[in-house]
Amino acid sequence: QVQLVESGGGSVQSGGSLRLSCAASEYTYSYSTYSMGWFRQAPGKEREGVACIDRDGRTYYAHSVKGRFTISNDNAKNTLFLQMNSLKPEDTAMYYCAAQNNQACALSVGWYNFWGQGTQVTVSS
Repeated sequence: QVQLVESGGGSVQSGGSLRLSCAASEYTYSYSTYSMGWFRQAPGKEREGVACIDRDGRTYYAHSVKGRFTISNDNAKNTLFLQMNSLKPEDTAMYYCAAQNNQACALSVGWYNFWGQGTQVTVSS
């Protein structure tokens, strides 16, 4: 069991930056044993993987965000981050963090058992 709470969303203009946070609590196992991911869902579209980080700290990104977004993990604070730079209107979506007690991470929705409630990101042109 893991409780995940996202924060840091908001409205920015195209080219701007935001930093999302995901605080984890009430986890059954040590936080560092979980792989973590960020996902997003725009209105009328399916939820898609944005970035993930495995237990060894290896990171993976969707092609659409590679070079602009950075996922990181602070195990001491049990917090996951997503630094988003050079934002575009097409990045507008609800952003979710997810966790799974597994060595590997994946950009697939079905990989994760635990999800936060989401934080809205809106990018205007």
